[in-house]
Amino acid sequence: MPLLLGHRGSPRAHPENSLAGFQAALDAGLDGTELDVRRLADGTLAVHHDAALRGGRALAELTRAELPPEVPTLPEVLAWAADTGAYLNVEIKWEGWQPDDRVARTLDSLRVHGLTRQVILSSFNPLILAAARELAPDIERGVLYDRPWRAGPLELPEVVGRWVDAAALHPHHALIGPELLALARRRGWRVNTWTVNEPGEVQRLKALGVDGLIGDLPEVLLTGR
Repeated sequence: MPLLLGHRGSPRAHPENSLAGFQAALDAGLDGTELDVRRLADGTLAVHHDAALRGGRALAELTRAELPPEVPTLPEVLAWAADTGAYLNVEIKWEGWQPDDRVARTLDSLRVHGLTRQVILSSFNPLILAAARELAPDIERGVLYDRPWRAGPLELPEVVGRWVDAAALHPHHALIGPELLALARRRGWRVNTWTVNEPGEVQRLKALGVDGLIGDLPEVLLTGR
């Protein structure tokens, strides 16, 4: 059976990227959750998808003391995962081409919380994944992408996946077909895909043999389990 992860927790029932949503995904029977890492003005690593809060204020302008209570810090989420055994897909959000200190600090925090065996680090920015490879080669990396790239949907994993020594490809589910699965198997890469919210798509992807499904609706991901 594939790994099943909540997309930012359980966002249809709880605020996305919240501890309540993460726990709800686990309680529903999923294996863990996907989450996003950003940085506040004081250097705090916060778990939030967008660059700004719903009211419009940029996270880069906030300090930890100004962060709304429903937005957790990364150490808070990692402590939760250590307590519960939840598997994590930690995405470092693209905040510029050059990797910043979030890479080293996220990796260090994963080590502190003893999570190196139950996590995969992902990003749309291949330079972030390359930096992670140099800093912590033992922590797995997943190449995240959402569209065909140049010559076709297979060029990105061939080039970037090999460069960053990826453990997995993380394509949008619409990009997945037998050819991509065959490439991944040749390279020894797992395939984890997002955001899968339709029962028919869950069944298609399971039949193809994907290794992980990420979605908003736990009951849909659990179809056929």
